Order: sequence, then structure tokens, then C-alpha cells
Amino acid sequence: MEHLSSVPPRQGLVIFLNGTSSSGKSSIAAELLPILDEPYFHMPVDTFHAMRAPVPVAPDQRDTMLHRTWRGYHRAVAGMAAAGNNVVMDHVLSAEWRLRDCLSLFVPEDVVLVGVHCPPEELERRERDRADRPAGLASLQVTQVHAHGVYDIECDTGRWDAAECARRIRDFLPGRPRPTAFERLRAAA
Repeated sequence: MEHLSSVPPRQGLVIFLNGTSSSGKSSIAAELLPILDEPYFHMPVDTFHAMRAPVPVAPDQRDTMLHRTWRGYHRAVAGMAAAGNNVVMDHVLSAEWRLRDCLSLFVPEDVVLVGVHCPPEELERRERDRADRPAGLASLQVTQVHAHGVYDIECDTGRWDAAECARRIRDFLPGRPRPTAFERLRAAA
């Protein structure tokens, strides 16, 4: 058996799905994992929120607790990639600091930033159908989520289903151009 110390270090690739709540990020990730050429971990931010104990949090502490959760999530993804694991993350960059934090943590040439878009009327329909999100949440997020304006690849889940979006992302990976969106965003910061 090969010793772990003899395994050459490598940086894992991060496929960063960014879009509003209910835009289809998790559905794309579910379609993407089985068609990729290498193993990937799906690390959605919602899973990190779901891991939290159901202990009441005082209203004046809620924002602090959420901020710590998001910071921890970013560091967990960065740690998995630094250990050589490929990651599909789905996130909502609805606050500017989240992007800045990710830019400071991730190796920019090893991030594929995917813009996941969805028409407002479809977002509203999905929120109604799911009933696990506050009505109007996605429409509140849409402006900030895509405010940075730079992506490596973009998908419109109102136009394409999750499987087609996943195929487009997979097909983009082998010839992805440089500088990456993260490289350009970090240089502009």
C-alpha cells in the first residue's frame, strides 16, 4: 500500500455555482457529479446551515452566527481543495464580503466561477412550489448575487434544464481559458 506521504500534492478544482436561492444550483450539482471525469464533493452552503444544532439564537446574535457559518463554509471548501479534493460548491454571493472572503482563500486559477441565472417569474414559481423559502427571497438577492459581473461560464435554468447546464459546465472544463474569473476579480480587488 502506498504511503500517504508519497502522494504528490495537488490543488483540487472548485466549481463554484453562484446564483440566487431557488435558481437551480443544487439540481445542477446533482446532475454534474455523475458526469465528471474525476470524483468531486458537493458542498452546498445549505448543508452547513442544516448542520447547526436547533438551539434558539437571540435575534441580536443571528447575523453574527450566520456570518461565522459562511466564513467557516468558505474555509471548509478551501481546505478540501487545498488537500487535493475537487469540489462543487453552491453558494449565494448576496453580500459583497462573501466574494472578497472567497477571493482571499481560494487558488484563483483553480476556480471555475459559474453564474446560475433564472428568470424572476420562474424563481417566484419555484419558491411557491418549494415552500421552504421565504417568498421573494430570490428577487431580493438577484442584484447583489451577480453584481461582480464576471464569470467563466453562465447557465440559465429558465432556458436549460439542470442536466443541460451540467453538460455545458463539464464540456467547458478541459479548455477553460486563463485568466479565470477569480484571477480577474482578485486582480481588480
